[in-house]
Formats: sequence, C-alpha cells, structure tokens
Amino acid sequence: MASRGRAEIVVHFPTMHERVVDELGRRIAGGAWEPGDPLPVEDALAAEIGVSRGVLREAVKSLVAKGMLHVRPRTGTRVLPPEHWNHLDRDVLRWKQAGDATALLRDTTELRRIVEPEAARLAADRAGPDDVRALYDSLAAMEAAAAEPGRGGYVEADITFHRALLDASGNRLLGSLGRAVDIALEHSFLVSTQTPGAVEASLPGHRAIVRAVEARDPAAAAAAVLALIEAAEQEIADSPGMPGDSGGSSGDTGR
Repeated sequence: MASRGRAEIVVHFPTMHERVVDELGRRIAGGAWEPGDPLPVEDALAAEIGVSRGVLREAVKSLVAKGMLHVRPRTGTRVLPPEHWNHLDRDVLRWKQAGDATALLRDTTELRRIVEPEAARLAADRAGPDDVRALYDSLAAMEAAAAEPGRGGYVEADITFHRALLDASGNRLLGSLGRAVDIALEHSFLVSTQTPGAVEASLPGHRAIVRAVEARDPAAAAAAVLALIEAAEQEIADSPGMPGDSGGSSGDTGR
C-alpha cells in the first residue's frame, strides 16, 4: 500500500542578488547615505560587500525600480529622497520597519483611517456570500488562535481578515492594496497586541464588522472599522512593544 505523501517544508535561501539588494536597501532606509548622496564608486562598493560588479549593478537596477536610487551617466548613482520611494513595495516596507518603525506605525494607522472605513461601506453594499464566508472564516481563525497558548497565528489570521474586508469591497485596487501592505499591518498588529487585553478586546469589534457587512449596513460597517482602528491606535501607544521601549519584545502573540 502506498504511503501518503509527506508535506514538504520549503525553505527559501536568498540569492546573491537578493542579499545585495537587501543590504543596500537597508543602508539607504537606515540613513547610511543622505538623499542626493552618490553611492561609493562601483569597484569599492562591490569589494566591500564581497560581490562582483555585475551583481552590484543588477542590485542597483532593482533599487532604481523601487524609486530609491537614480542613475545618470555623468553624476553616477545617487540616493533619492523618501518621497520618491515606492512605499507599497514589500521590501521598502520591511526596510522602513527596521529603520524607522515609529514612522511606519504612524503611516499605517493613517492609511487605515483613510481606506478601511470606506472599504467597509463598499463591502456592506457589494459583498456576496463568498465574501461574507471569507470574513467569518478569518474571524473563526482569529478566535481559535486567541484561545491557544501564546496565541500563535493570531496576527496572520487578523491580516487575512483585513485583506478579506478589502476584497469584499469589490474594488480590485483596494484588494491589491491590502496585499501590498501586509508587512506594515503585521508590524502594527504585533505591537498593538502586546498591550494586555488587546486581543480579547479586538474580537468583538471584528465580529461587529462582519455582522454589519452581512446585514448590508454601510454606516455600521464603517463605524465598526473606525472604532477598531482607534482602539488599535491606543493599544499601540500603550504597548510595551513600542519601538525604543526597553520592555518590548518581538512577541509571538499576533493580532
């Protein structure tokens, strides 16, 4: 009798190109070079990082595509100001988290205030049975994770919930936006849920959103989302995991 196939664990090892892009991106986001500064000459920078000039050039092209670098024939490769960066790029978000976590938390909260209440209004008007089921499924996953010791998986379930809400709006751009800002949401939720009682307090708010969408009540859906965001904002302010707080930890509770 044939045995059942075992699940394979796939481990991603970054390529040399990815490692160089990450190294340069972290340096730029961390302020190693000021906007307008040229990168070190190619030979010197390649030797410092320990790669060939060809690998370095390809990494520079990737950062040009992300809006972080600009290449000109006579002036060389220069760092662009942050307003030119693609802040919805997953790598840029990750580097910002490492370089200026407080600013990323602020930006994430402001983006949520602008986007999510209106997405909830649209969802209450447009969501079909599959959309509502996706919201209930992600809510159930949040509740199950909240009941587990350590609450592992809660953050992932919470992110899935908010992606499902944006998808339920019926606006494809909003759905894509949700997938683009996963890292920012993860960072925000990890910090907010380190506040004692935050996980328990957030579940009723998520239930209220689903029920309002199911009941096709746009005003109630928007109000429930806004209340959730405001509560999370206070939880972040009170969290022992706020950047710079010596009492914080990376945490595995999730939100």
